[in-house]
Amino acid sequence: MVTSSGKTSRTRKQSLTEERKLDHIRICLEREVQSACPTGFDDIQLVHNAAPEINLSNVDLSCSFLGHKLDAPIIVTAMTGGHSEATSINQNIAQSVEELGLAMGVGSQRAAIEDPLLAESFAIARESAPKAFLVGNIGAPQLSLGYGAKEAQTAIDMIDADALAIHFNAAQEAVQPEGEATFTGVLKAILTLSHELSIPIIAKETGAGISSEVAKSLVEVGVKAIDVAGLGGTSWPAVEVERAKGEDTQKAILGRWFTNWGIPTAVSTFEASRTVKIPIISSGGIRTGIECAKAIALGATLVGVALPVLGPAATSSKDVSEHLDTLILGLKAAMFLVGASNLRELNQVPVLIGGNTRNWLELRGWGEDLRYLAKRTAP
Repeated sequence: MVTSSGKTSRTRKQSLTEERKLDHIRICLEREVQSACPTGFDDIQLVHNAAPEINLSNVDLSCSFLGHKLDAPIIVTAMTGGHSEATSINQNIAQSVEELGLAMGVGSQRAAIEDPLLAESFAIARESAPKAFLVGNIGAPQLSLGYGAKEAQTAIDMIDADALAIHFNAAQEAVQPEGEATFTGVLKAILTLSHELSIPIIAKETGAGISSEVAKSLVEVGVKAIDVAGLGGTSWPAVEVERAKGEDTQKAILGRWFTNWGIPTAVSTFEASRTVKIPIISSGGIRTGIECAKAIALGATLVGVALPVLGPAATSSKDVSEHLDTLILGLKAAMFLVGASNLRELNQVPVLIGGNTRNWLELRGWGEDLRYLAKRTAP
C-alpha cells in the first residue's frame, strides 16, 4: 500500500518492474505531468450548422472496430497493471466500459509475464467486462530483447484479449533511469507475430505521436490499427523526471528536455488517417466531446482517453462512468451542431485547419488535403 508519506509498504518482495508501475500510478495521480505543448485541436474548427435537420436524441454513436461493435467510438487506453494496487483501478474501468459498450486497453503486461502472481491485476479486466473489447499490451523494447509469440500469447490469454497492442515508448525509454531504449528488429518481430497470433495487432505510441512514414511501415508488417497517442497529453518523460529526482540527476535533466518532444495529436491523427486505410485511434490530451468530434472528422475511427479516467478509476466505477458519459454526451452534442446523425456523416463534414497545425501540415506537403477538407460538403 501507499502510505501518507508516499512510501510503499511491501508485504512481498517487488520486482523493479512492479515498483515502477506503482510509481507511475502515484505520479500521474499526484503530479502535473501533462505536456505544455498543445494537441493542435484548438487550431481545428468544425462548421456550425444552424439548421441541422436532425434531433439530438437520434444521433447514433455506434461503430465497428476490428470486427467488434461498440456503442460509442471511445477506448480507455492503456494505463496500469502489474501491481496489486492497480487491480481495483482496472476493475473500475472495466465495469464502466462494459456498462457503456466501450473498449479498454490494459497497461504493459510485462510485470505479470515475469511474475504470474501479478496476473490478477490484469485478469480482473475480463472478469469485470466479459463482453467488452479488451486490448492486451506488451512493449516494443521487449520484442527487441527477445519476447516472441510465447510471451505475446501469455499476455493475450491473461485477459482473453480481442487485440494486442505493441506500445512504442522510445521517448520514455530514452530518459528513464532504468530505460531499455532497444528498438532494433522491432518491425521484423511484429511481422512475425502478425502471422503467428490469431488476433489483430495494434501499434500504440505513448505520447509522442506517429508520422505518416511510420504509419506506412507499421501497415507493411501487419499491424491492423494504430493508436497515434500524440503530443499534448501525458508526457512520460515528465513522469520519469519525477522518478529520477534525487536519484539520477542526468536522466532528470534529459526528461525535462524531452517533456514536450513529439508530434501533436491533431497532426498525427491527420497524417496517419490520410496515409493508411486501417483504423486510427486518436489519443493524447483529448479532454472534451468537441475534441472527440474533431478527431473523428479528421479521420479517426476511435478516440482514446487515459489520464482523465485515472482519478475517477481510483475511486469507483460509478465515477468512471460519469466521466465517460459526459464525454459521450459532449460528442453527441457536437455532432448535432454540425448536422451529423452518425459517425460516417461526421467524417464528411467540413474541417478548417489553421495556426501551427496548418503550418506543420503545409510544410509536410498536405496542402491539397487541407483545402479538400475545408470545402467538402456534409451529407
